[in-house]
Amino acid sequence: MVDPLLARHYPFSGHFLETRGLRLHDLDEGPRDAPPVVMLHGNPTWSFYYRDLVLDLRKDFRCIVPDHIGCGLSDKPGEDRYDYRLQSRIEDLDTLLGQLVPEGRLSLVVHDWGGMIGSAWATANPDRIDRLVILNTAAFPLPKTKRMPPALSLARDTALGAFLVTRFNAFSGIAARVGFKKPVSPEIRRCYTLPYDNPRNRIATLKFVQDIPLKESDPGFDILRRTEDGLHLLKDKPCLIAWG
Repeated sequence: MVDPLLARHYPFSGHFLETRGLRLHDLDEGPRDAPPVVMLHGNPTWSFYYRDLVLDLRKDFRCIVPDHIGCGLSDKPGEDRYDYRLQSRIEDLDTLLGQLVPEGRLSLVVHDWGGMIGSAWATANPDRIDRLVILNTAAFPLPKTKRMPPALSLARDTALGAFLVTRFNAFSGIAARVGFKKPVSPEIRRCYTLPYDNPRNRIATLKFVQDIPLKESDPGFDILRRTEDGLHLLKDKPCLIAWG
């Protein structure tokens, strides 16, 4: 049953496809023969983040917006069924596009950790990329001159941070209050946090932070470096970079 609150602000009929025996939810809005625009969310959001963009574009474009595993309306498995690593995220995206847009060019809109997932896929498939929209994200390791924000370090590196994220929904709850230039209604804040309504459903919001590679021995650091080294393959693509 669709939550009545969500139905008012998220007027879409989602779809599910299978990856690794899990259900990955996605929006697929607009004409099937229209130019595809793939939108990748970050943490701790979900496809709800792109709802207005989809409504504006779906008349002229095919809008494909997945919920990463553990996020939004996708399955939220335990670590015994899914490792919540960057490599798996990239493979999930490849599975999605292999089924929905197996050939031809697409435009890619990426935000936050969706930027690393999308950029890794894009540098591995540069001929598939038409245009890029890059929002508050990066496609390379953290520069040596920049430190991790304290709140992220707390969640990534301490048992207290993990407890706050999973037990009290600290990551999603706080982001839903401070992550806006202009205040939003309590209903909108509630929609952002709705998929993360109990500790079991908050595993992805924690694992995304814990999976941030900071040194060469961290899982996924090689992907960051390889993606950075491949960015020149996208240098001729029209690109909008927006940092809020």
